[in-house]
Amino acid sequence: MSETGPRLRAESTRPRVLCVVGTRPEAIKMAPVVERLRAAPDLFDVRVMVTAQHRALLDQALRIFDIRPDVDLNIMTERQTLSSITQRVLAGMESYFVHNPTDLVLAQGDTTTVMAASMACFYAGVPFGHVEAGLRTGDYQAPYPEEYNRRVVSLASDYHFAPTEQAGQNLLREGVPESRVFVTGNPVVDALLDVLRRTEPPPKPIPADAPYVLLTCHRRESFGEPIREIFGAVRTFAESRPDLYVWYPVHPNPNVREPADEILGKVRNVFLSEPLDYVAFAHAMHGALLILSDSGGVQEEAPSLGKPVLVLRDVTERPEAVTAGTCRLVGADRGRILSNLAALLDDAAEYRAMSERSNPFGDGDAAERIVAILAEHFPTIDTPRPRAPRLPVLPSAPLWGPRRHRSSSLTRTQDLSATGQIHSPPITRAGKGIPVQRKKKRTFPRRPHRSG
Repeated sequence: MSETGPRLRAESTRPRVLCVVGTRPEAIKMAPVVERLRAAPDLFDVRVMVTAQHRALLDQALRIFDIRPDVDLNIMTERQTLSSITQRVLAGMESYFVHNPTDLVLAQGDTTTVMAASMACFYAGVPFGHVEAGLRTGDYQAPYPEEYNRRVVSLASDYHFAPTEQAGQNLLREGVPESRVFVTGNPVVDALLDVLRRTEPPPKPIPADAPYVLLTCHRRESFGEPIREIFGAVRTFAESRPDLYVWYPVHPNPNVREPADEILGKVRNVFLSEPLDYVAFAHAMHGALLILSDSGGVQEEAPSLGKPVLVLRDVTERPEAVTAGTCRLVGADRGRILSNLAALLDDAAEYRAMSERSNPFGDGDAAERIVAILAEHFPTIDTPRPRAPRLPVLPSAPLWGPRRHRSSSLTRTQDLSATGQIHSPPITRAGKGIPVQRKKKRTFPRRPHRSG
């Protein structure tokens, strides 16, 4: 583990907040939160730790948002496995906590970095805040391993920053107390709008002003026959539409690049490019007619740009986009992909029906809400776990089991749970009366409060 910049000072009276990121999407979504936290130096002592689960792509995103890590675990290895990532993050964070008192850790999403970071916090007794909490598909294999990861993260979290009301309701159904759930929107919208405001479009590989469909496809569950079926549909579409182009920034994974080169590499109006940095990708989305993607982030970003998204997955943890009409599930089915492409490109009314909907994931102020909530509530929400010893010892009782409360806040939690309320800041400028409670009756059976 290498460390740069000043160490956290034990005598600091401000809450010491550590923001952990491991991959490019995490860096993009956490960047607005880091910026807002650092804009309040009188309130928070902020440090950034990178695990470098994905080294090159992560560094690229950090440069775009001018984030200089204070700690770099540098865990990436050739042919790394999920188990090795977990082990290296756990060891690195354990070592960090021994030497650096920390009051709160924040991380975003559902990568193995985030899961391991939440586990490290649980073991060390450090409060954990989860940005983009409450996403669910109900299937541990889709997406894999993200659905499992996010379930584990929710068990270890003290603050749950849900992007939508539906995500917040998912957490309540699982027994998370209402006092810990905050609906904020998704900071990826903040990042997207910020990048488009302050940057110019870079050159594109396709002819100037030519209409194009943007393609992204990289998820693990698509490897093999599903991705070949998707690329076959794209090839059929491109060959039938010589007046349109398809632009595909190809993920470097051989499971993606090899079939892409084989199936799409020689199609005249399909352009295979290297992966784009976030500035280029944001402008690529902005200029596209529509987007074919298996990415979760694109489902959140594209609606802010008025771009219909055909989701190359059978299930999504972002059903709000499908309900809102901004995204449509087509899976890896060649017939569904082709029929939906034709419908959107040939029927102006159908295109408008998707492109003119509001983005269900927020308005660009999620990071401001998150920081305002922390400023108002920290540390009034007690951590529901005992403090762990600073050095590893053999536990006298199982670590996994009923949680014990460190203080008398149990009664307060029970009272708040009985109200059926979620802390849900309004979708307006933050900092004015945050959080605001909306009285909302439960639409699902009430679970008894568990203590022990």
